[in-house]
Amino acid sequence: MERLIAEAELFWISTVRPDGRPHVTPLPAVWSAGALHFCTGPEERKARNLAENPHVVLTTGVNTWAEGYDVVVEGRAERVADDARLRGLAALWEEKYGDFWRFEVRDGHFHHGPGRAVVFSVAPHTVFGFGKGEPFSQTRWRFA
Repeated sequence: MERLIAEAELFWISTVRPDGRPHVTPLPAVWSAGALHFCTGPEERKARNLAENPHVVLTTGVNTWAEGYDVVVEGRAERVADDARLRGLAALWEEKYGDFWRFEVRDGHFHHGPGRAVVFSVAPHTVFGFGKGEPFSQTRWRFA
């Protein structure tokens, strides 16, 4: 399960708007120290949603019916603002996604060109795995 999460290039993040409506958008993420990490602009909808409700779902998998494996990660997003930890995560982003995802770290943010991003960590509370094709399967892992 960790290998599938670590190797996935794209995740879909689901958050909840303050009025209760769902919000879903794709984003890259990296796996480190038992948690998924993603970044977003501090004024983007997902960051504003997480300020009100930190519960989040990240999904990844393949867009096929009869082959592959899908993973659903449920957890609570926590802001990462320690520059030393952020430098390590920035190195993982660049290693996984290449030069386009090179970030400078300062003042508790990722910086990329003129913009800055906040970084969140999601330690899984529950993970669901869905194997597709014969045999179809469903697995649930729970974490403390």
